[in-house]
Amino acid sequence: MNIINRWAIALAVLVFVGHQAWGQATTDSTAVRKIGAVTALSGNTITLKADSGPDVSVLVQDSTRIVQLPPGQTDLKAATPIQLKDVQIGDRMLVRGKPGSDAQSVLASSLIVMKQADVAQKQQHDREDWQKRGVGGIVSAIDPAGTITVSVTPTFSVAVKTSKDTRYLRYAANSISFEDAKHGTFEQIKTGDQLRARGDRAAGGKEITAEEVVSGSFRNIAGTISSVDSSAATLSVKDLLTKKTVIVKVTAESQLKKLPPQMAQGLAMMAKGGGSRPSAPSSSTPSAPVAQVQGASAPAGGAPAGGRPGGPPDLQRMLSRAPAVTLAELQKGDALMIVATEGSEGSEVTAITLLSGVEPILTASPSGSAAATLLSGWNVSGAPGDAGPQ
Repeated sequence: MNIINRWAIALAVLVFVGHQAWGQATTDSTAVRKIGAVTALSGNTITLKADSGPDVSVLVQDSTRIVQLPPGQTDLKAATPIQLKDVQIGDRMLVRGKPGSDAQSVLASSLIVMKQADVAQKQQHDREDWQKRGVGGIVSAIDPAGTITVSVTPTFSVAVKTSKDTRYLRYAANSISFEDAKHGTFEQIKTGDQLRARGDRAAGGKEITAEEVVSGSFRNIAGTISSVDSSAATLSVKDLLTKKTVIVKVTAESQLKKLPPQMAQGLAMMAKGGGSRPSAPSSSTPSAPVAQVQGASAPAGGAPAGGRPGGPPDLQRMLSRAPAVTLAELQKGDALMIVATEGSEGSEVTAITLLSGVEPILTASPSGSAAATLLSGWNVSGAPGDAGPQ
């Protein structure tokens, strides 16, 4: 599932540089800053698809300063001057200037550009790094001194150690898109949140010194279908935990999967605390994990399918190999496990990941609590690496 089309790392760097380096050059209250991707070029006018708000026409003047900054850099000393002719469609850009003749135009005083190819290379590097050095799950405890305990499975937890250098990002309450995530703080994280962290591991994989932390409040729903409305693309689900009916919206971005019986039985053992490692579908050949921000890292050589030596199973990898299911195939009475947007009181929620074929898991965990913990190992609208604004 695609959770970010405009890379957070690029956004983060540009925001940082814009505020820290050039943003201090003036206190002009009319100054405008826009961040986005170049979609059109005509003469000295650039059309920018802004990360927020409508498209912007950027008017480049003779005095406009244009520099190219390598992805990952936060110091303008690393930037190199370029010409307007060097800017291409698809490049990411931070524009700073003054309002133009209308609300959708900017007279640019400075442009900081990240080339599309450079960003793509950085994306791939970060995907791989999140797979190797990432961990994720549900927050089970928080030490105000800076350590967050994350339950990766019902029987495996990781201590996420943070510091003053750790970067935080927070998902928006009613969005499954990483594009809507904002800069966050340690204080925003609370028990029950889903959290992803990237950093160096220690203590047999049970500790990680976090460079980046991505968190959000999502709903873990384990229950049975009361009704299906295909025309409205919604499900009514009786939540085992709350005993209430929840309306779940399914969108084109929602990931719907059906667990094979063998995998479901293995996960049921984990829900009971047995610690068995579920097997991936026997018809599948081992493959790399989906390139998304995910909880568990990619298995090392020699690791069993679905896991890595000495650590928890890689649930995202397993899920990526489970067959897809459509809304039309779901029926009243089917058992589901769902990760959804938090929503507001009484409102419908939007499915991020929906799993059917989970009857053995819910039988093993009638309250749905262990099942909810298992859900944390799966995709929350994608992945860091897809990790957004940092």
